[in-house]
Amino acid sequence: MTAHLRLNKHSAEPLYRQLARALRERIAEGVLCVGDKLPPSRQLAAQLGVSRMCVVNAYTELLNEGILMASPGRGTFVAESFGALSDPSALPSVAANPSAGTLSPESVIAFSGGAPAEEFLPVAAIRRSIEAVLERDGATAVAYEETEGYPPLRAAVAQHLASLGIRATPENVLITGGCQQALDLAIQALLNEGDTLLTTSPTYLGILDIARIRRLRVVGVPTDEQGLRTELLESAIIACRPRLIYIAPTHHNPTGSVMPLHRRRVLLRIAAVADIPVLEDGVYHELSYGAEPPPPLKALDEYGVVIHANGFSKIVLPGVRIGYLVVEGALRQRVLRVKQAADICTPSLNQRAMHHFLVSGALSGHLDRVRRACQQRRDVALKAAQRYLPSGARWSVPSGGVYLWIELPHSGVTAAQLYPVALRHGVSFAIGAEFFTDESEPSAAYFIRLNFAQQSASRIEEGMRRLGAAWSEACAVLR
Repeated sequence: MTAHLRLNKHSAEPLYRQLARALRERIAEGVLCVGDKLPPSRQLAAQLGVSRMCVVNAYTELLNEGILMASPGRGTFVAESFGALSDPSALPSVAANPSAGTLSPESVIAFSGGAPAEEFLPVAAIRRSIEAVLERDGATAVAYEETEGYPPLRAAVAQHLASLGIRATPENVLITGGCQQALDLAIQALLNEGDTLLTTSPTYLGILDIARIRRLRVVGVPTDEQGLRTELLESAIIACRPRLIYIAPTHHNPTGSVMPLHRRRVLLRIAAVADIPVLEDGVYHELSYGAEPPPPLKALDEYGVVIHANGFSKIVLPGVRIGYLVVEGALRQRVLRVKQAADICTPSLNQRAMHHFLVSGALSGHLDRVRRACQQRRDVALKAAQRYLPSGARWSVPSGGVYLWIELPHSGVTAAQLYPVALRHGVSFAIGAEFFTDESEPSAAYFIRLNFAQQSASRIEEGMRRLGAAWSEACAVLR
């Protein structure tokens, strides 16, 4: 039914919107009919070569519009009132009338995303940087750049890393198209199809997407409130013989946990003894607003085993897509060859604008504002969760980052059963099971992830109220 779907990965239009539009057209043409079941998000993502979140977001948009319907435990279907339409214009618009029982995307309070709130983004400062770069560099600013990255930006990143305790030379800094590309390049340079990647369970959804596309085996080590359980690490390494360990030690996505210093040192010692490189994701390290976290793994690395991936998408502008990888030795050359094959270079104008932004000193003040805002929104989210979520729901208090990781009471509905009911109430979240390396883990079904930073205080309050009401309704139906 969904064969021959084509998405343009070079288009400015987001992939999930392209997919949603393509599915609307197939419904309008009668290719997808009333009651037809759509593929599971994981299956369709694999077929299209996109992330699972892309498919989830497309399905969510169509669920919000009433074009699709979700049945807990059964799947996602074409809704009765929207099958086999002869005219695509007959499909409901994104501004569908909420009073008619269909909520528009704008009215849905989305706790599901991973991007920072738009009002946090320093648009004016970046615009000034772009204008200054174009005035200074002219056509050079939009020409091809070195594969390694714009040299002054690499130097500025190395200087910035020094403030985090990481000693890096500009030669060891490789500029990438966001942190996600940095992770992918490192994995491509180090692993072959069928190799094993060891990570936490749960873990970052993007790393699971990369592993699936690269056809890697993923093994997860359980976590607790302090992150990776290092006492289980050696036995896991012996059992699965991984070629790489991926970890986000600070404000882990999705749990928000921070690995204490002693666990970081144990991880590095074990990795060094086993001769396994560690790929560190530091993208949330600087979004700390509680106690100062321990230094990044790269700053503690006495063995030369850590590859540090980071970027500015979460703290400056997501769309600028500037990330970086700190890598030395022969691996640096392998990563360079992979990047040359992937995209030749990261856009020069974006790199030069980011360099101008960094050397202007604007980052420090911007980060302070974002941290204060995130902390305020976290506090609102915690109070609202206490007020509206069911008795027995559990969560920890994040000291940074943008996520609240919530375990629902096991006596009620699962996150997947709650999700379609929550959409009808006008609120969305990320289903926690998607972040586990093994979704069949007994507790995985009851976790949800909320991005509190994307919404204003009033919408956080209202979103939590809607979520609590959805829980009550879903449990009543289950009984």
